[in-house]
Amino acid sequence: MAVADDLDRATDTTDPQWGWVAEQTRTYLASGGTVGHESNGVRTLVLATTGRRTGLPRRTCLIYGTAGDDFVVVASKGGADDDPAWYRNLLDEPSVGVQVGTRRFTARARVASPDERGALWAEMAAIFPLYDEYARKTDRVIPVVVLTPQA
Repeated sequence: MAVADDLDRATDTTDPQWGWVAEQTRTYLASGGTVGHESNGVRTLVLATTGRRTGLPRRTCLIYGTAGDDFVVVASKGGADDDPAWYRNLLDEPSVGVQVGTRRFTARARVASPDERGALWAEMAAIFPLYDEYARKTDRVIPVVVLTPQA
């Protein structure tokens, strides 16, 4: 079960495979969230999940939007035909750690329902238009994930 403290418990060896995402994740956390939260109007958060096979904390930086008090992320993997590891991890264990700017919290992750997905997808594609291109590259329905902060 991932919690906010897992953002620090994860190690560089469990960071994302893409070097620039790993570097942004480390910079974001090292700055306490003051560097890396926003770039060219696009905001990112750091997500910590529990590795479904290893049980180790994993973290990655993701573009986000909001829906009320919830945060919304897209499991695009650049339009790849398979889901990203962080998404598969939270399907097994939906308790996640999140850092948004300087704010840290534990959240419950869930896949957006079909009824809410359309509006959330449109919001996320408005934030990051490449999501629509990614959707055209793959036959899978790219999941939209809602992160609800826990009290």
